[in-house]
Amino acid sequence: MRRANFDWKVNETTPSESFIQIIKQQQLSPLIGQLLWQRGYREEESIHQFLHPKEQKLYDPYLMFDMDKAISRIQEAVINGEQILVYGDYDADGITSATVMKETLELLGAQVEVFLPNRFEHGYGPNLTVYQEKIAAGTQLIVTVDNGVAGHEAIAYAQQQGVDVIVTDHHELPSELPAAYAIIHPRHPQGNYPFGELAGVGVAFKVATALLEEPPAEFLDLVAIGTIADLVSMTDENRTLVALGLEAIRHTERVGLQALFAKSSVRANEADETMIGFSIAPRLNAIGRMGDPNPAVELLATFDESQAQTLAEQLQTVNEERKAIVEQITSEALAMINDENQIHLLVHPGWHEGVLGIVAGKIMNQTGKPTIVLDIKDQTIAKGSGRSIEALNLFDMLNEMRELFTFFGGHHAAVGLTMPTENIPQLQDRMNAYIEEKKIDLSKGPVLAIDEIVSPKDVTVEQIAALKLLAPFGTDNPVPNFLFKQVAVQNVKRIGSNQQHLKLSLVDDDSQLDAVAFGFGPQENEFVDDSLDIVGQLSINEWNGRKKPQLMVSDFAVEGLQVFDWRAKRYRTLANEIESPFYLAFDEASIKELNESIQKHIILGTDKEMIQSWIQENDPKALVVIDCPTNLTDLKEILSFGAFSRVYFLGISVDEAYLNGVGTREQYARLFKLIHAQERIDIRHKLGAMANYLKIPQKLLIFMIQVFFELKFVTINNGVLEKVADPASHPLTASDRYQKRLKKIKSEEFLLLSDIPTIKKWLTT
Repeated sequence: MRRANFDWKVNETTPSESFIQIIKQQQLSPLIGQLLWQRGYREEESIHQFLHPKEQKLYDPYLMFDMDKAISRIQEAVINGEQILVYGDYDADGITSATVMKETLELLGAQVEVFLPNRFEHGYGPNLTVYQEKIAAGTQLIVTVDNGVAGHEAIAYAQQQGVDVIVTDHHELPSELPAAYAIIHPRHPQGNYPFGELAGVGVAFKVATALLEEPPAEFLDLVAIGTIADLVSMTDENRTLVALGLEAIRHTERVGLQALFAKSSVRANEADETMIGFSIAPRLNAIGRMGDPNPAVELLATFDESQAQTLAEQLQTVNEERKAIVEQITSEALAMINDENQIHLLVHPGWHEGVLGIVAGKIMNQTGKPTIVLDIKDQTIAKGSGRSIEALNLFDMLNEMRELFTFFGGHHAAVGLTMPTENIPQLQDRMNAYIEEKKIDLSKGPVLAIDEIVSPKDVTVEQIAALKLLAPFGTDNPVPNFLFKQVAVQNVKRIGSNQQHLKLSLVDDDSQLDAVAFGFGPQENEFVDDSLDIVGQLSINEWNGRKKPQLMVSDFAVEGLQVFDWRAKRYRTLANEIESPFYLAFDEASIKELNESIQKHIILGTDKEMIQSWIQENDPKALVVIDCPTNLTDLKEILSFGAFSRVYFLGISVDEAYLNGVGTREQYARLFKLIHAQERIDIRHKLGAMANYLKIPQKLLIFMIQVFFELKFVTINNGVLEKVADPASHPLTASDRYQKRLKKIKSEEFLLLSDIPTIKKWLTT
């Protein structure tokens, strides 16, 4: 059995008859109709609005509280030639927000400076020291983008110095707002804006719309990038902005954006939300994670092609560095995991603080458990990030332990914290106790919503192409996940520079669906089965003008017994990594083929009563079969003693019974003739010479001599073989060893040569 990484939730709601009629009238497929129903679009008007986002009107920016006040103040600053500071954030949303605000003010003829904080020097949000320096240098108006609603101290200072601060933000509103000149926020309690889920760049775009008296189409490319990158709700106005923005990106004239696309090896004219989310956004985010983010604004705003190339190369280099650091820290952190803990708390000096949120998310997805990853600074302070699954509100839990932290903030699924290192053991103990006291089930992992159960034969290129009607995808409008139940998997192959990915095929009746499983390379053997449940997202793979359906695997599970093919020698070193094992061997000689650390745990399959007692007492979940039994039924009987969910076949054959057989009559005749000619042979030292002379494999020769000895054709004393004068005549088949060898050959033929699905079927029937 292989448990899924995620907690699968299959949507099983049934559309109403009236809804089905609407879908038919609009000539939509039943699948598209089902997906619309599940996403809550059930009326004709809402369906039309959802399917045609570019046709929807944008909301009036003046519905936001303080918008008129903010616009008047900015216009005043422009007219008076005041120095305006745009103070942003270091992520992709903050970078695009700052660029939109900068270019808007420049179009009005304003004197503008942009400042994005360095997360390691200035932290997030308004920084008092920076505000003091900028005001001393002549700043007369500050406009924040993608931050500010929690910047009480710095904003209060600016206002006291006669420098107005206009906050434009979209983050959670605190109970008390800062004393800014104006606060532009889509969810401001005194505003009337109909959509509260804008990204920071969406709010900046609204300010730009009010200042320029119409929606500035030239900024839609940046709005789409920032909105996609910030993972805000891909519904309502965000959906419209992103749909329009993606169209703008496909025809963008921004030389910096063009250069960034070229460095990302993707084409701007084919841009969609997936491409932006996986290629462009990470490069913008990386520079803020690693250090100074300001070059990213220069890149997006430049008109100089040479500068654009240089800056795009800089972002590319930083992103490659970021990926390498994430991979290294993730590997180190995974090695530190103690499965006894309910929540992973992984702490190490020298880890790069800027990527710890990514690392925590990766480990959470791989293990299914909430994860906190911290870097130790100066041996006394630990700082980092945490990520959680739906079953645990990480913020609420840690909020009950707030006295352990010097800084703490976040929400249900993600937190940031700083704490004295001396409190780390206490934090781990209290988190474990919290999970136990609250009886929180963390075994199911993060929730994965499944839209439809399908079969490989149901999947067509036309069907996948129709899914684009639901794009752009994102938060609250995810790419549909499809479940393929009880399918066979074939043609499993590892791919990628480090063999970290898999290519495979899902097979059902006469149909085959190609699939790619990114990051599942180490689990190659888990996929070799004839009844897997696999979840993934459908796409179209186009090669040389030919289009084929393809599944991008997100998760998989196996019900019942799993059988693993570890018959290749390379797996023998991995045998000590198996969880909850029972090591079983039928030949004592096979034990010596494994590491000494395993040898002492291997039990010989001779005393079934003792084996049954051991299994009942220890309840192992994995049966590791070292070699092949003489009688196949012995293995099946031992398997029945326990509740095994996994069987690993190493298939060691020391005497190579199947390979060598029992020997031919002609081979026995040659051996018999040699023995009678020599009378005495020192087989301790001359066995190899005998094998070469007789042209008989040495292992087979040993067996043949043993048969002769059992039938009393020869004697063996102190390693010296002698013929017996006038031995009683017996057929070779009279030897018990010979008969056991015949059975062992059949056993090895089946267990060493059969494919795993055949062996599994035999074990389970």
